[in-house]
Amino acid sequence: MADKELQVREKQQVQAEAEQTKPGPVFVPAVDIFESENEITLLADLPGVASDSISIDLTEGQLTISAEVEDQTADNERFLLKEYETGRFHREFSLSDRIDQSKISATMKDGVLRLVLPKVEKARPRKIEVKAG
Repeated sequence: MADKELQVREKQQVQAEAEQTKPGPVFVPAVDIFESENEITLLADLPGVASDSISIDLTEGQLTISAEVEDQTADNERFLLKEYETGRFHREFSLSDRIDQSKISATMKDGVLRLVLPKVEKARPRKIEVKAG
C-alpha cells in the first residue's frame, strides 16, 4: 500500500485486558490485505467458523474481528487424529480516516471472511478532465 490505510499489528498471542471468562485457546487469524483504486479488501482465514459465530465491531476507528469455532464431531464419533483445534479467533485493526466506515461490508464463504473497506471519496484517485475553453 502506498498510503497507510490500515495499521496491522504484528502477529502475536492475544493479550486480553481483562480475565477471560471462557476457557480455551485464542487464535490470531491469518489475513491478506489488498488495495484497489476504490477500496481495501481484507481476507481473514477463519476455518470451521459459521457466519453467525463471527462478530465484527467498529469502535472509534478500531475494527475488531472475533469468532468462535466449535467442535464439529457428532456424539457417536471419536477422534482418530486431531490436528485442528477449536477455540476463538481475535484480531484488531486500526482504520484511518480515509476509510468510509459507514460502508464497510462483510461476507463469509468457505472459511474465509471478506471485509470490503471502501475509501472515502476524497481519498480516491481521479483524473481531472481538461475542457477546451
